[in-house]
Amino acid sequence: MTRRSVIRGTGHYLPENVVENSWFESRLDTSDEWIRSRTGIERRHFAADGQTTSDLAIRAARAALDRAGMTPADIDGIILATSTPDFTFPAVATMVQSGLGMSRGFAYDVQAVCAGFVFALANADAMIRAGLGDRVLVIGAETFSRIMDWTDRGTCVLFGDGAGAVVLEAQEGAGTSDDRGILSCDLNSDGTHRELLYVDGGVSSTGTAGQLRMQGNLVFRHAVEKLAKTAHTALDKAGLTGSDVDWLVPHQANMRIITATAQKMGLPLDKVVLTVADHGNTSAASIPLALSVADGRGQFKPGQVLVTEAIGGGLSWGSVVLRW
Repeated sequence: MTRRSVIRGTGHYLPENVVENSWFESRLDTSDEWIRSRTGIERRHFAADGQTTSDLAIRAARAALDRAGMTPADIDGIILATSTPDFTFPAVATMVQSGLGMSRGFAYDVQAVCAGFVFALANADAMIRAGLGDRVLVIGAETFSRIMDWTDRGTCVLFGDGAGAVVLEAQEGAGTSDDRGILSCDLNSDGTHRELLYVDGGVSSTGTAGQLRMQGNLVFRHAVEKLAKTAHTALDKAGLTGSDVDWLVPHQANMRIITATAQKMGLPLDKVVLTVADHGNTSAASIPLALSVADGRGQFKPGQVLVTEAIGGGLSWGSVVLRW
């Protein structure tokens, strides 16, 4: 028998402030048509003044617990992916732990930018397999609106705020690709590409939060190649092929990357979960947001194979294959 990590519940939260593309037209040399045609984004959500990453994460966590039919007392740990923490420390996960009323278990953050949730999911799976917990809450939460350069039309129109969460629970499987739960993970990083996507601030460098900087064309080239490759690697590890995939749940960076990656994987768009038009790029929150939205719609059926994949600053990228 093999110990597997099965998704028992999903949840998400989006701030109430919805920002349409038209909001940027009076502020930048851009237009709704320009943004839509290049990114597929139509709107995004921005956190309200005083609303923090942990606030969003707590709301998403509660929604996931409700859908799983669990309470915070059932959870052994929290792993939270973010690049926009409330404070330098403590970890946002500990604030979520407190906000949920938990006084036991572990709680820590993972930072791999847009790939953060994939890394966090792999972390949680490893801990469950090692017997360090039976139920782990995995969260992706971001307030990227706090690190935007509002004069840079190439970046500030892309990002939004939000949070998504899943509850993972240990279950016994036969050790085959027919098992429910996480079947394989593939994680990668290459720090030589740091300057393609980064924030120009930090505690030990400038003492400021900084603003996001990105070389979009180069990131696009790396994304399409690396995302398709990591997905196929994870499928190979699971003993599956592209023809076994029922749903691709990609990082919602922009529609061009999603479409190109799906084509490289040989998947039609009707097998791809899409939320980018309404959420924009929510970094580490985008995959759990997409999982929760699709789950709420009833798109996933028991036994279906899902592939999640993401790439972010670092560069860091990876994928997870799971059976619903």
